[in-house]
Amino acid sequence: MSPELRVFPIEGLPEVEEGMKLGELIAERAELKAGDIVVISQKIVSKSEGRVRRLAEIEPSEQALELAKKLGKEAEIVELVLSESREILRAERGILVTETHHGFVCANAGIDTSNLPEEGTVCLLPLDPDTSARTIRKELPTAIEGPGVGVAGPSPLLSADPHPRPLPPAVVITDSFGRAWRLGQAEIAIGCAGLAPLDDWRGRTDALGRELSATAIAIADEIAAAADLVRVKDSGVPAVVIRGLQLYVIAEDGPGAAALRRPAEEDLFR
Repeated sequence: MSPELRVFPIEGLPEVEEGMKLGELIAERAELKAGDIVVISQKIVSKSEGRVRRLAEIEPSEQALELAKKLGKEAEIVELVLSESREILRAERGILVTETHHGFVCANAGIDTSNLPEEGTVCLLPLDPDTSARTIRKELPTAIEGPGVGVAGPSPLLSADPHPRPLPPAVVITDSFGRAWRLGQAEIAIGCAGLAPLDDWRGRTDALGRELSATAIAIADEIAAAADLVRVKDSGVPAVVIRGLQLYVIAEDGPGAAALRRPAEEDLFR
């Protein structure tokens, strides 16, 4: 039987400042159950970790000044993009695409200027989003009500537990990424904990018994996209609970969203 999915926003969160414990703030405003997944916008994670910068305090390098002139961008922002990146992949048509130090390939190293209360500031990605997700998960209470977790299957991450234990909900941290071959942006998981991020069906069979050789479902990314459908950009709601996907929630923190990054040697489009 296919799972039934519920997605609902966590309302009433305050304006997040550095040092705030997001797990505690969320737990005060949401009745969490076993198997729940808490999905959180990268923006409030970065704010809580002090990853907001004032552009007036940034001194652009010569490289940043040259790129800014070429692209028609603010030199201070370009300097931050360079400092957050390990490699520039594209710099044309007003767009700066880089690979960040995390290994994400995205525009402007994920630096964002929207939904910040102070003018002249920008928000950087968390230094390690998977570690951020693990920290937030530790702050959440152990959920003792609701369905058990775990599912029988060949995946090493999705192991059946005949005696499901109470455990904290899983955590997914998301950000908006563009897609090279499609218009529009979609949310993806940049960090996660307590979740099997990838459901690998290679070697298993389809409904007609044919062996699958390439199918690996990006569970964490699909969760991120589903959460965004109830989190309107101007609503001031940065966190969501997803209920019904407990088969992907695991007791351990797991490999994180790092497991979704394609190795450079397998990238056919650079």
